[in-house]
Order: sequence, then C-alpha cells, then structure tokens
Amino acid sequence: MSTITLFARLKLRLLAGNLRGDLQRKLGFVFTLIMAAGLAALGFFLMSLLRLAPSDIASSLVIVAFAFFLFAWMIVPLLAFGLDDTLDPAKLSLFPLRTRTLAVGMFTASVTGVWPAAMLIVTLGALIALPTNTGGVLLGVPAVLLQFALCVVTSRLITTSLSSALRTRRGRDVLAVAAVLVVVLAQLPNLVMNRGFGDPEAMLHQMAAVLRWTPPGMAAHAIADGGLIGLAELAFLALLVAALGWLWIKALSRALVTPDVSTQAASVRRETGLVDRILPDGPLAAVVTKELKYIRREPRFRVGWFSAVVVTLVLSFSLGGTSEGPPGQGQPIVIATVGALMIVLQSGNAFGIDGRSLWMNAVTFGSERSLAVDLAGRHLANTMVAVPLLAVIAVGAGLLAGHPAAILPAMLAAWGALGIGLGVGSVTSVVLPYSVPERMNAFSGAAPGQGGQAFASSIGAMLGITLLSLPFVVPLVFGLLWVSVLAPFYGLLAEMLGRRLAARIGFARLPELLGAVSKAS
Repeated sequence: MSTITLFARLKLRLLAGNLRGDLQRKLGFVFTLIMAAGLAALGFFLMSLLRLAPSDIASSLVIVAFAFFLFAWMIVPLLAFGLDDTLDPAKLSLFPLRTRTLAVGMFTASVTGVWPAAMLIVTLGALIALPTNTGGVLLGVPAVLLQFALCVVTSRLITTSLSSALRTRRGRDVLAVAAVLVVVLAQLPNLVMNRGFGDPEAMLHQMAAVLRWTPPGMAAHAIADGGLIGLAELAFLALLVAALGWLWIKALSRALVTPDVSTQAASVRRETGLVDRILPDGPLAAVVTKELKYIRREPRFRVGWFSAVVVTLVLSFSLGGTSEGPPGQGQPIVIATVGALMIVLQSGNAFGIDGRSLWMNAVTFGSERSLAVDLAGRHLANTMVAVPLLAVIAVGAGLLAGHPAAILPAMLAAWGALGIGLGVGSVTSVVLPYSVPERMNAFSGAAPGQGGQAFASSIGAMLGITLLSLPFVVPLVFGLLWVSVLAPFYGLLAEMLGRRLAARIGFARLPELLGAVSKAS
C-alpha cells in the first residue's frame, strides 16, 4: 500500500510541478481537464443509452467498444513514449525498488490521471447498458475492473518490451509509419460503407461475432450473460491479466539491465547535395540544407508528410465514385488543396523544432531582413519537397475521380494553397510560438502545458489558409478552371507578404520568441 501511495503522490506532484509559474500551462491543464470530464460524461451517457437499444445491437456495440478501448491502450502510450517519464523503465531504473514493487508503482502511475479516470467512467456505462438480471450487475463490476486492468497491463507490457527500440530513430520511424497505417485501416469500414458495399448493421454483428471471443468481448459478454458462462469468462480473464502481469515483470527486469542503444555513436559523413550545386554559400543555403536534413531524418516531419499523402488518398478513394454516382469535376481540386493544407500546417510553428538551439540563429539576426532570409530558407526547403508531392496527389485525385482534365487545375490550386499556407504559417510561428518536446516521439505536438497554445496556433493557421484560399478555390469548384493559372502567383504573393510581416513582428519580439520555444519539456 505504501508503494501505491508513493507513486500516486509522485505522479500528482509531477502534474502539479508542470503548472507552477506558467499561466499557459495552467490554462492548458484546465482545458485538458474540461475535455476529459466532458468526454467522460458524454461517453458514459452514450454507453448508458444503449439500454434503450435492442439487446443484440447493444451487446455488439459494447463488445466492439471494449475491443477498441484495449486497442487504444495498446497504441496511444506508444505514441506518447518520450513525453511521459513513467512510461520509460530507464527513467526509473535508479529507484531502490525491486522489480515487482516497481511494477506495482508503474501500474499506479498509469491509472493516476484524468484520462485513465475518464476511460474508466466510460467503461462503467456498460453496467447500465448490458445487464439483464441481478447476476449481470454482480458480474459487471469485476468485469469492468478486469477490462480496465487488462488495458493497463497490456499497455505496460508493450511499452516496456519496446522501450529499447523506441529510443532509436529507426524504431520511432517504424512506429510512426505503422501508426498512420493503423489509423487508415480503422477507416476501412467507413470507406466500404461509403462505397455501398455493405449493410452497417450486418457489418456490426459480423465484427462483434469475431471480437466476442477476444478478452474484451468476454468481459462484455459476461455482463450481458450474468450466469455461469459469464463467471467462467471472468475467471479466464483474471488468469490472463495475471499472466500478462507476470510477462510484464519479466520484460521490466530485462529492460532495467539492457544498455541504451540510442547513446551509441553514429558515423558522420560529409556530403554534397543538390542545394550546394544550385544556391551560393550563405545563410539561405545553410537554412535550406538544415531543413532538408530535418525533413529526411526527423521522425515528426516524416509523419506529417506521410500523413498528408495517406489522408488525401483515402479521401480520394472515399469520395470518388460513391454509391450515389461519380464525383464532380471540382473534387480533385478540393482534395489537392486539402493535401496542401495538411502539408503546410507543419509550418505553423517553424521555430519550435529548433528549441533552445534557436539562440545560435537569433544572435545572427541583425535585422528584419536576416529573419526574413531564415524564413525564406525554410519555405524553399518545404517547397522543394511539397511541389512534386502535390503534383502526385493531384494526379491521383484526378484519376480516382475520373476527371483527368481537372489534374492541372488541381495541381495549380494546390501550389497556390501551399504558398498561402507558408505565408500564414510564418505569422503564426512568431505570434503563437510554442516548444516542441525532445526528439523522442514522432507524434508530440507541444511541450506539457502548451497544448492549448498549439491548438490555437493550428486552428488559426487553418482558418487563415482556408479564408485566403477561397478567392480561387470557389471559382474552380464551380467550373471556372482558368482561375487556376492565377493561383500559384496569388500564393507566391501571400508567401512574400506573410514572410515580411512575420519578419517585422518576430524581430521586434525575438526574446519572447526564443523564450517560448525554449521552455522545458
């Protein structure tokens, strides 16, 4: 009991320590608390409403929901690896505790927080939705607790087993690509239904029939059954949780004595690339070279670029040729523009990736022109990758939609949106800058406590890009394809004006900019 109390207090102290002396972090925590409480209440309410549905539909929905909860607990902690110190065994290896005691403490830290509590509250809604007799209610409480314990222990087993690989850049790259593919596969039922290939209710029952024999399905069925079969299923589930806990302790014992491969030295090579042959030596070429290396080596950049391509292709498949008929000629234009929007959203916090090292650039910014050149180098590097990528997206969207004539207008419109996004991103980068956590995780958006600021920056950039793109996107959608010729020039003008405005604002508040991106994560 003392270990549980100690780690619970430690987790709460860590949460409280992140809130001291920083209004932005306090506001971000309040926003997170409100979101978690709202989702918990909404989820519990929706789960409870299944009581009014037919029993077979309610049972199928809860089985699928329980399986989804387990899947989320398996994936999301991997994406948060490097942000939460309690997930990495190496951060706790110096604690004078035995492995079993440390495992109990890590389990306690996992369930301490607003989001685990929100998940447990949503799961408790099954106690209202499924029981048909007194036995269902009596078995429901241990079933929900075992389902929650299964999620936590499985999550800990996976993160502990992969902790060594997740510290390497190659391991994080593999995780990033796998996570994006998982998200795409999760949209497969929706894509199939949009194509008119299946009945939603039949698909639900078929999916539930398969998941019924998984551990989450057994927990849900035990609540609905409330008899000896449900009791046997809970007994099996308890044995499974105990077995997974034993495997987790073994994996933890090994992880605590395994050397960190991420600290091994890497070879350094000097290479002459395309930028060295085209641009003369100077600040612009240096920034372009640095940004291209970031795009090639930094996992978070890879995730952004890969996600942009995958999501636009999914949209093309989902919207192209639904059961209601073929899409219109403006659809490839909209899809290509959305792809450009997703790409340029990465430029909404251009200096955040530099972190504390930005001071080395800041000392060389002797004028607004120097800052403008730095932004121009970042934009040029992004353009060298985005322009051919958007061309491929436009070709794919046009072919999937069955309108090859719309490929060129879609391509020009996407290039125009790219320029607008770079200009708007320059302004948000100096007006709403925020820190990006250490380079441990490819999905980290902001340092702890700055999530609200990152959200405001992304929403502001998205709204600004959308509004500025309307003058040429709307005529294109309605068939005025000649407007696409003006889109790249319009985007170039927006980029130049946005970059100059950002240089003027950023140079005036350079100390605040440096402080905002240098906060401890």
